[in-house]
Amino acid sequence: MKLLFERSSEGRKQNILPPLTVSEYKFDDKLTRKVEPKLPEISEVDLGRHYTELAGETHGVNDGFYPLGSCTMKYNPRINEEMAALPGFTGLHPLQDEAFSQGAMEVIWQTGELLKEITGMDDFTMQPAAGAHGEYTGLLLIRGYHLAKGDTQRTKIIVPDSAHGTNPASATMAGFSVVSIASKEDGSVDLDALKAAVGPDTAGLMLTNPNTLGLLDPNILEITSIIHEAGGLCYYDGANLNAIMGHARPGDMGFDCVHLNLHKTFSTPHGGGGPGSGPVGCKANLAEFLPAPLVRKDGDTFKFFTPEKSMGRVRSFYGNFLVVVRALTYILTLGKEGIPEASEGAVLNANYMMYKLTGHYDMAVPGRCMHEFVMTLEELKKETGVSAMDVAKRLLDFGIHPPTMYFPLIVHEALMVEPTETESKETLDKGVEVFLKILEEAKASPDVVTGAPHNTIISRPDEVKAAREPKVRY
Repeated sequence: MKLLFERSSEGRKQNILPPLTVSEYKFDDKLTRKVEPKLPEISEVDLGRHYTELAGETHGVNDGFYPLGSCTMKYNPRINEEMAALPGFTGLHPLQDEAFSQGAMEVIWQTGELLKEITGMDDFTMQPAAGAHGEYTGLLLIRGYHLAKGDTQRTKIIVPDSAHGTNPASATMAGFSVVSIASKEDGSVDLDALKAAVGPDTAGLMLTNPNTLGLLDPNILEITSIIHEAGGLCYYDGANLNAIMGHARPGDMGFDCVHLNLHKTFSTPHGGGGPGSGPVGCKANLAEFLPAPLVRKDGDTFKFFTPEKSMGRVRSFYGNFLVVVRALTYILTLGKEGIPEASEGAVLNANYMMYKLTGHYDMAVPGRCMHEFVMTLEELKKETGVSAMDVAKRLLDFGIHPPTMYFPLIVHEALMVEPTETESKETLDKGVEVFLKILEEAKASPDVVTGAPHNTIISRPDEVKAAREPKVRY
């Protein structure tokens, strides 16, 4: 399809802005550009057609099955959008006085209260804009805690080799060095390796539970105890909370702080660069280091509050507020009964698909999974030349978004599938049918799979060149 600049025709315009009803403000000349911006000139109807055409070339949960492992692409109910579109929320200015922002402040406070109950934490901030941003904020809490005690030698964060790639990156950005420990064959943390890694320089541990293999670590209480006995703190990567919310709480597992992905666990929009939201919760001993401002309830009034040893802001204002509105709507809609039902559905759907595909595809770790499962196509590639990437691309021909590929790194030719609780049995059966058909093709006519996709607008682009030489300007 053509770019807007390619659709542009000199002199065309549209009148979509209402007449000015206030006095015009003139900026100082030194603040204004001297050359007009090179913007496309296009009519309103052509603009509408452009974005409609663009939408038709994307794939989201409204288009079809989206089993993207560890990213939890779950359905965003329309009621969430209705609440986020209320004029009382959309019309607020972030610098508006507290007295005229009480409703929005109550949203932030109430969301924090509910997330505290779901996670077992004592306090929350809504500032972080996404999961990795939340990781960074949580690690700054750990750093602030140790420095306040004069524990300057605690410079190392332990990260399992099955962790999300953002974990070691966030730890490095927060000023720590990373110690990677190997996982056992069953996907759990190697306790002996963990014990050997801890010491007086251990600041903490970053862990996802369930982990990236979709498995709940049976030794979680011992893992957190080992870190605490060494004087470190435990950080919970909440990317996979969708599997356990309402049934198990990170705070009860021994974790000291946690980030959540509202755009994963609590159904708010996800993808395309945002908006996301990565609230961070912590135990009481870390609350004094939280970024400011926080919202506190004082009688019937809500007020902003700055903790004594706050790290300051990690983002402008108060986070992606309308994403928080959507998450609060989701939590209140489901309630105490619906939250655990959602995680039960996620686990049931993943195990159903895994059971149907077992014996056809090789599972990285046999047996029951939690919310996602990982297949290894290593043997299939040796036998047929068909890789995990090829299978992922072939799925596009059937209207299914590919699962996560080549992750976790400890599984060769990995495909990570997460159906989520919002998919019906009919959708899961269709997904299984497509996976089995692709497997038949790989064995009988591998060229069909290695040449896929066949009916998409773009087939097999040079992905290495696209990454190394991206064209971001027209």
